[in-house]
Amino acid sequence: MKTITTLMGLMLLVALVFSMPALATENGSFSVEELDQMLAPIALYPDALLAQVLMAATYPADVAEAAKWSAANPDQQGDDAVETVSDQSWDPSVKSLVAFPQVLATMNQDLDWVQNVGDAFLAQPDAVMDAVQRLRAAAHKAGNLGSNEQQKVVVEDAGQPQENADQPQQSVIVIEPADPQVVYVPMYNPTVVYGPWWYPVYPPVYLPPPPGYVFGTALVSGIAFGIGIGITNSLWGGCNWHSHHVDINVNRYNNININRKIDVNQKNVTWNHNADNRRGVPYRDAKSRERYGKQVAGKDSREAYRGRDPQRDASRQKAQAALQDRGIDPAKGREKLRSDPQTRERAQSAAQRVDPDQARAKAQTIDRGRDRHASHASGRDNAFKGAGNPERTRQSIDRGNVSRQSMHRGGGGGHRGGGRRRG
Repeated sequence: MKTITTLMGLMLLVALVFSMPALATENGSFSVEELDQMLAPIALYPDALLAQVLMAATYPADVAEAAKWSAANPDQQGDDAVETVSDQSWDPSVKSLVAFPQVLATMNQDLDWVQNVGDAFLAQPDAVMDAVQRLRAAAHKAGNLGSNEQQKVVVEDAGQPQENADQPQQSVIVIEPADPQVVYVPMYNPTVVYGPWWYPVYPPVYLPPPPGYVFGTALVSGIAFGIGIGITNSLWGGCNWHSHHVDINVNRYNNININRKIDVNQKNVTWNHNADNRRGVPYRDAKSRERYGKQVAGKDSREAYRGRDPQRDASRQKAQAALQDRGIDPAKGREKLRSDPQTRERAQSAAQRVDPDQARAKAQTIDRGRDRHASHASGRDNAFKGAGNPERTRQSIDRGNVSRQSMHRGGGGGHRGGGRRRG
């Protein structure tokens, strides 16, 4: 009996553990387990690059188009690539990523993941920043995150008191390029670099190196780096670990985004999501839908995806209004014709009188008449010359009608349905 009770208790405990993430996400937010899982592939990016990825992820449709452009222009990278796409309608945060083709190619492997990261950053910026720091701390503890020729890793005090005074203040791990003007994109296997994973039910997302980016065996043991990319202004965002948001360097932003400049009197500004660039992609949680989902631009984008043309619809509505002003309503006219018994009877009678064989013969007679007329008029075999002679066409039709009427008066039986023809 004691064994059965213990077993039932263990089963209940397992059920509770597995139900906790579901309970945590009933309001549309991501659980701690899910955040660590989804942020694992990018948590070890340099702070400035991570900030650009978080901002860009809130515009998944733009990311997809930018990735397609980058794949079609493999030689474009760095500031030059960003300047090349200055006329594109993408959000500036997405444009900045064309400087790093490897990053866009990696993100393009799983656009659903991109949207989840963006939605998490919009709805839970504090939790996202905390998850990144948890992941960095794990990699640092495992001995897989440190300074080298490509990057500088600094562990600093967060400067924020904890709710429990007995607990030490949390540390913040900052990752910067060793050379501010040369950025190396790290590539790593999350199942290795963070050490033993702490949520077996939520294994980390792993996005393998995209085709064309080979890192050899370095991924087996830790972090690998590709070719350094020289940049000056492409990375204009930065992670503010104390306030849990992204700051914008106005000077760098304005130097690269000449068509969308920010007031130069502001040294640094906090980034805010622009719902106009969302392109109709729905928001995950109710709070974000309430805050951003009422933009007209999103509705227009969805209509455009369905093949709707707002200008064409407006022209059609204007024409209909003009007809109605003159006492003409095409819709009502069509409805009246459909509901008129006499109209239906005349249509049915006309349909019964039509003989398909005679109709084809009549059409062939008219075509031969057009050919003879064209040949006579031009002296050569050209079926389009003189084909618009209405007099000849009427004469041919009249002859056909006379012949058909004579046949019916003679009772020749040529009319299908045998017998009398309705007058």
